[in-house]
Amino acid sequence: MRAAVATGANLPLTLDDHDIPQPAAGEVLVKVTACGVCFSDLSLLRGHYPFARYPVIPGHEITGVVTAVGEGVTFPEVGTAVGGQFLYDSCGHCDYCVRGEQILCPRKRITGVVADGGYAEYVLLKAAFATPLPDGLDPVAAAPLMCAGLTAFNGLRQAGATAGSRVAVVGLGGVGALAVRYAVAMGADVAVIGRSRRGEDQAKALGADLFVATGESDPADALKAWGGADVVLNAAPSTEAAAATLGGLAPDGTLLLLGYGPEPLTLPTQPMILNRLHVVASPSGSPHDLRDTLAFSAAHDILPEVTPITLGQAPGVLDAMADGSAHGRSVITFG
Repeated sequence: MRAAVATGANLPLTLDDHDIPQPAAGEVLVKVTACGVCFSDLSLLRGHYPFARYPVIPGHEITGVVTAVGEGVTFPEVGTAVGGQFLYDSCGHCDYCVRGEQILCPRKRITGVVADGGYAEYVLLKAAFATPLPDGLDPVAAAPLMCAGLTAFNGLRQAGATAGSRVAVVGLGGVGALAVRYAVAMGADVAVIGRSRRGEDQAKALGADLFVATGESDPADALKAWGGADVVLNAAPSTEAAAATLGGLAPDGTLLLLGYGPEPLTLPTQPMILNRLHVVASPSGSPHDLRDTLAFSAAHDILPEVTPITLGQAPGVLDAMADGSAHGRSVITFG
């Protein structure tokens, strides 16, 4: 099978032929249909994950079809269309695992970082972490839902967004654009915060009621004039961008960090105490969260716009992401 391999930090991807792996007990072999190119893949290549295992095949936004199962696997069956996510597996017996919060397991492993992922024609997944795709869901367009969609949808739930909430989304990248669509479908009023007016038309097309350009006005003041945000979802790769919105939270509001930068989060204490403000950080999610994400996406016809690429084009896309020239979501497809 053809695969792309990260051989070490700050080294280019290597494209080569590999043997098709065989599933061990508890595993399924999946013929990959598509794998999204995520910013986390670039972080792997840059050496930002101290726990990474090199060499490793990147990719954790995986869709495909089960072609073989290992000993003891009764579900999913051969022929089932499934998705593979950021969370590869967990210990299975800690308090977090037994209550269905495997993403919080101290011994969790990450797909495409510690275990081989979807930049290959075939991938091994743990059967308990392979999520069936809803009928009719386009497996190519759905690939980014396995990470970007899951992160946005589960983050909104963790922050308590409901119908009637005022939700502000910082950044309109892969996670941010999906967060806007999910929040609108949940019945929330939505504002989008960007650096310039360049993203205003896109934000309004996605259903946002308000667009705030930080180059023109203070985001906290704009949100306060809007009535105050119940949730501010930071999808931008900047901790400072998140902190700048704190004054725009309504009392009992929540600042949700999905995106962040290397700088520490610094917030004024007194207004947080006086207004009972909350700060939450959320990783992607557990298997049950992905099931809910996919079901909600299918029910509300929420899929990202994607550009199909070949495996050989993936290094160029990652280079474009690194220099800031990439646009939209690229998805590796296998014929």
